[in-house]
Amino acid sequence: MSIQTRRERERAERERLIVTAARELAETEGWDAVTTRRLAAEIEYSQPVLYSHFKGKDAIMAAVAVQGCADLAVELRAARKAAKDPREALAAVAEAYTSFGRRRPALYDAMFTLAVDLPFATPEAPEPLWEAFRELAAVVEPIAAEGEDTGLLTETYWAGLHGLVTLMRSGRLPEPAHEQRLALLIGHFTAAL
Repeated sequence: MSIQTRRERERAERERLIVTAARELAETEGWDAVTTRRLAAEIEYSQPVLYSHFKGKDAIMAAVAVQGCADLAVELRAARKAAKDPREALAAVAEAYTSFGRRRPALYDAMFTLAVDLPFATPEAPEPLWEAFRELAAVVEPIAAEGEDTGLLTETYWAGLHGLVTLMRSGRLPEPAHEQRLALLIGHFTAAL
């Protein structure tokens, strides 16, 4: 193995360590607790080492968001592939999405609530963001009416799911009616089936 290859591998490993530490710290103590000073202490590297990988906390949060979208895509894909028909797939993905947001609140916030320097819905968006969106689109496309804009329909489905996650997590919607709300959402999307 060349010295260059080893250095690249070590750099990638440090980046993973920083992102993982930020993610874990945010999940246990919230994003306010994630500072470069605190992360440096957690991973036992100096702050200049962190800055050699990321410009600051915002860049670290963006890296966490990208990783989170990759994780979300995996969960959505598994839910979609386990379903037997389009209606079941739409419901399974809805449940997987809302479950993800409720289980991983700090990660979800980095992905979809907090301001991060990531381009969304543009060709410059990182592949994991598109991958997660494509999983949502994969369950919407089969239920779209002929001539319907599946991109807009997917965005509306996503917005509904995001709204449910956000409102339940903030206590504005009571938790016990979650399944009923998902059933209503799926029912309206699949009424024509």
